[in-house]
Amino acid sequence: MNLTPPDSAVSLQSKLPDVGVSIFSQMTALAQETGAINLAQGFPDYDPPQELLEALARHARTPGHHQYAPMPGLPRLREAIAAQVARLQPDAPAPDAATEITITAGATEALYAVLAAVVRPGDEVVVFEPAYDLYGPAIRLQGGVPRYVRLPAPHFRPDWDAVRRVVSARTRLVMVNTPHNPSGAVFGAEDWDALAKLLAGTNALVLSDEVYEHLVFDGAPRLSARQHPELRERSFVLSSFGKTYHATGWKVGYCIAPPALSTEVRRVHQFLTFAVSTPTQHALADALEADPTDAHARGLAAFYQEKRDLFRALLLEGGWDLLPVPGGYFQLARYDAFSPASDLAFAQYLAREKGVAVVPVSAFYHDGFDEGLIRFCFAKEAATLEAAAARLR
Repeated sequence: MNLTPPDSAVSLQSKLPDVGVSIFSQMTALAQETGAINLAQGFPDYDPPQELLEALARHARTPGHHQYAPMPGLPRLREAIAAQVARLQPDAPAPDAATEITITAGATEALYAVLAAVVRPGDEVVVFEPAYDLYGPAIRLQGGVPRYVRLPAPHFRPDWDAVRRVVSARTRLVMVNTPHNPSGAVFGAEDWDALAKLLAGTNALVLSDEVYEHLVFDGAPRLSARQHPELRERSFVLSSFGKTYHATGWKVGYCIAPPALSTEVRRVHQFLTFAVSTPTQHALADALEADPTDAHARGLAAFYQEKRDLFRALLLEGGWDLLPVPGGYFQLARYDAFSPASDLAFAQYLAREKGVAVVPVSAFYHDGFDEGLIRFCFAKEAATLEAAAARLR
């Protein structure tokens, strides 16, 4: 793919010739064009907690809070994260705020920094599909080779025999996403045990994308890679304040990893974004410090489970075939009772003809694998979900 205009004397070969505008941007643009209710892109239609907004305004008016923060992040924010993690994961050692926590420009930057830090040309990275569309291109930009393993529907839990067949001496990293986007599948203790057994005696590392960490439903335990003693020393764990505080536009996340691994992440981070918004970090530190019982984080599961249950009940009235949602804030659905079309064509039909924008799940596969599924985001006000369901019925 040549990106250079025809009349230019400069020739440029794309590093990602097969990559276009993301499906999320495409469907959001289609929603704006058609006036469709946007259940495609994964962001809430409600604001962060009022006290967090007030903290941000306060720090925006504070002298000295408009210059660079320290490269790894504000010490007080890292200390507040360490304290919260210690409370929420009492079965694991508390992370060291100084050497194990790095504040990043969203979990997206953290993920890219990890890959850039540890993946060299020819290294293989195991990716479970369906997968967030960033994973494959970010690996390839480092010269790495994605090795894809499909998660079987409807539960999207790993087939560990299939994983074993792709792990080799060339495997540098295994990427995990729990709760999983787009399916909502959640790693159980048996999955972490299987991964630990598979990697025992190897030099392979783990990148655990846990941005929906607090959204685990039906009373199931929320387990992190950090809580597994055999995985902790080889794992990068990524989290996102954007998901936790309904503030995806703030783009603040963090990476927790052992000191040696954090050192490598910071070597990349300092040349990637260097530092994250100072007043925003102060506001988030305020929110964590003011919530010593972690009431906000602990309440997110019930908050989103109520939305899940409402939306599922509304869709079931319309005859939709819904897959289980153990966590996260997305609902997958089959539509074969309504149409034989491809998932992309059906998603475009829903936006243009029914006024609801969704994401075709084939966008989460590197080869466009299509098994007739679409993804709804239910991180919306009840009125939004009710209006969308009425159109879908």
